Amino acid sequence: MIGWGLSLVAVGWPAPHERRGLGMDAAYFTGLAALAGSVIGGLTSLGASWLTQHSQLGAQRYARNLERRETLYKDFINEASRLYADAFEHDHTELANLVRLFAIISQMRVVSSRRVAEDADRVARLIMETYVAPNKAFGDLESTLESDMVDPLRRFSEACREELQKLGAF
Repeated sequence: MIGWGLSLVAVGWPAPHERRGLGMDAAYFTGLAALAGSVIGGLTSLGASWLTQHSQLGAQRYARNLERRETLYKDFINEASRLYADAFEHDHTELANLVRLFAIISQMRVVSSRRVAEDADRVARLIMETYVAPNKAFGDLESTLESDMVDPLRRFSEACREELQKLGAF
């Protein structure tokens, strides 16, 4: 019966025993529901896997970037220290000795902050100025101790540490 006393048969609908072919069989409905649930579950699993993979790749890329900077800074400090000590003992150098230093500085300009690159340039200029200055003996270091020439890499090292701290390296 529908609402106000009308029967489905009266309005043209077939009687329940005559409607078999018109409705959905319960077995089909159960099967489609299970299939839909499987599809939804699979898509959810796929989405979760993709998000996890994407975040892991981002973290790996970030870690590689930090490692690359740390290696670059370490290489610069080692090369600049070697050249600075050499500049104290010699009044000239081969241009090839400075090429590696300037290559490292150029790499820093690409990946580092402006302050780090500028401090690296300042160290390179000091090394070149030291090469053209008269050679220094160990006894001459007393006057040098009172200037910034004792630790020319201090500002550079501090700039690197600040940058790495901002990036969350420590």
